[in-house]
Amino acid sequence: MKTVININVKETDIDDLGHVNNSIYVSYIEKGRRDWYQKAGFVFDEKQSLGTVVLRLDILYLQEARLGDSLKIITRPVRLGNKSFVLHQDIYNQLNEHITEATVTSVMFDTVLRKSTQVVAEIARHFEGC
Repeated sequence: MKTVININVKETDIDDLGHVNNSIYVSYIEKGRRDWYQKAGFVFDEKQSLGTVVLRLDILYLQEARLGDSLKIITRPVRLGNKSFVLHQDIYNQLNEHITEATVTSVMFDTVLRKSTQVVAEIARHFEGC
């Protein structure tokens, strides 16, 4: 399952060089992952005491994004392990130029036991055929 969200670059996203600060891209792709989780049917809920934590984040900045740009974040599953999974994310601007790509390895996390656990079915089922 692939998901797409749109984000408009705000003034608070811009650094002293006049483009989106590198740390802001982390929040952009996090919004993309949250959307993917929601559409996958996995809702973060204190009652179920499960969540995900980022184990590895690899970002390649291909072009700059600037104030007023309209960005499209595409999130898709890549690889499923027993306790971890990998999502790939691409960011395109309003001209459909590929400006950023990220690969995120996440671990399913039991918030009570404070350790990794089996990837839940709501997430795992979207990796079939990957």
